[in-house]
Amino acid sequence: MTKDRLADLQAGILALRSNPNNALQVVRQMSEHRTMHIKPSRWSWNRFKDFMHFYIMLGAIPAALVITYVNLFIGPARLAEIPEGYVPEAHEYFPHPITRWMAKHINKSYQQEYELMCHHIYEVEYEQKLRKAEHRIKQKMAEKQDTQAYYYQPVTSRNERSIRVNTETDIEMSGTN
Repeated sequence: MTKDRLADLQAGILALRSNPNNALQVVRQMSEHRTMHIKPSRWSWNRFKDFMHFYIMLGAIPAALVITYVNLFIGPARLAEIPEGYVPEAHEYFPHPITRWMAKHINKSYQQEYELMCHHIYEVEYEQKLRKAEHRIKQKMAEKQDTQAYYYQPVTSRNERSIRVNTETDIEMSGTN
């Protein structure tokens, strides 16, 4: 046996196998005639399953535990007399604790909805008044054939000084008056 074959034998690339003649034969064990089956990728399906399991563990199981706890240990509300001078809030009329919590912290009350609608109406009316005033201004400017005053940019002394310095340097560079 050569040194290369001995090194391959020790590395595990070659193996000694017995043959029917009771002699050791050197056999290469690299492919063993295994074939690779070509099939479509399952990466998208496996990723979808991973996300589904993750979100079920993250959301559905804790929610089920909370709902079970609330139903077993707290239960629905019971009717009782309202104490004198106490005004119940809108979320206190719901019988189940979870719906009460959602009505208090997630949903808007009727008063909030009303005030939001009033604010929206106020904003729309204000925009209409601005557009109407702008239209009247443009109409008056067209009647008098006046310029649009809001395109006028006031001149500040800082700008004047920088313009003067720039013109002086231009004159010095060019050498003309």
